[in-house]
Amino acid sequence: MFADISVNDALHDKVGDDLVRRLVNNCIKLMSQEVARYRGTLHKTIVNEILCSFSGPEDALLAACAMQVAVNRSQLGGDYPLHIRIGFHYGDVTLKDNDVSGDCVNIAARVTAITRARQIMTTNTTVDALPAKLHSRARQIMRNKSRGKREIFDIFLVSWEPEDTTISRIGQPKLREPSEARNELLLRYRHHLVVVSAQHNSVVLGRGDSCDLVIPENLASRQHARIERYFNKFVLIDYSANGTYIRFSDKRVISLLHNEITLHGAGSISLGLSFSGNPTELIEFIVQ
Repeated sequence: MFADISVNDALHDKVGDDLVRRLVNNCIKLMSQEVARYRGTLHKTIVNEILCSFSGPEDALLAACAMQVAVNRSQLGGDYPLHIRIGFHYGDVTLKDNDVSGDCVNIAARVTAITRARQIMTTNTTVDALPAKLHSRARQIMRNKSRGKREIFDIFLVSWEPEDTTISRIGQPKLREPSEARNELLLRYRHHLVVVSAQHNSVVLGRGDSCDLVIPENLASRQHARIERYFNKFVLIDYSANGTYIRFSDKRVISLLHNEITLHGAGSISLGLSFSGNPTELIEFIVQ
């Protein structure tokens, strides 16, 4: 398991590098406590990242969730809080001088690389090894290929926030929503309609049959992009080879390649083909 600390650049400007380093060290202490609590081993710290291992996938998942909760509650950084992203994989490792290596570690690093702040991601191998009671905590969102190998594995997003998180936020004025706000994203492709909401907070777009919206565009990747409801915003993340193009209702066009953008208002999305190429396979969206 890798757990990486994300630091907002604005925090450096506000408090300086020395205090940021102390905050990062405090964050590492918080994470280390949860690793120990779930019988894990901390192997090393790499700048803002820790590498650890556990005896089994259940302990790893519970420790990852506990780390996210602990860091989230600590609010280290104040107005610019530190966040962490965690990726892990289940398998055999080589242990030497308290360090671990092997394909399992490499896959865990690759999973972490595509994980965003405040997220936990893992693989189908890990989920298959979990007890049945924890399967509902993980949801498949994409596929990936191990670098330098033919192995393709599924990526799962792990839910870690307490069930009452939304209720506790209602009392905070800055997060209170008007009663008429539905906070949904509607996606329409041909006769298909998909809604991203609090009940269904992530969708995958692409050419593959496993996607929530299957777009038969030759330039689209099999799992091209994901849209996620994140703190009442809708974030589109591109994972493709040819990019994603968004045209908003004001005619402004944004192109993404391995990057992300918050969707607002209304517009259309093209997978792999720019609007100058007159794409016909367009996904219409509207935030309401």
